[in-house]
Amino acid sequence: MQGVMNKSELIDELATRTGYKPILTDKMVRIFFDRIKVALRTGDKVEIRGFGSFTLKKYRGYTGRNPKTGEKVEVKPKQLPVFRTGKDLRSRVNR
Repeated sequence: MQGVMNKSELIDELATRTGYKPILTDKMVRIFFDRIKVALRTGDKVEIRGFGSFTLKKYRGYTGRNPKTGEKVEVKPKQLPVFRTGKDLRSRVNR
């Protein structure tokens, strides 16, 4: 197992493979992730064929309980980003 790849390692890998300067690949990665964030914020779905898609899952508000005190707590409605893998990525991982 290789471990975890973080954003700076991704940037370094892109710089190595493309021959671009790390400052340029850093900008490309930031633009890529920022565009996904903007799309989700405006309610759009982001689909990268063969890789996967990002969507927002909407949750209604509800009355919950604080597990420590048992006190009733109102939980506000929220939206959470969800990633669903594409067919190609799933098949590559499960080889």
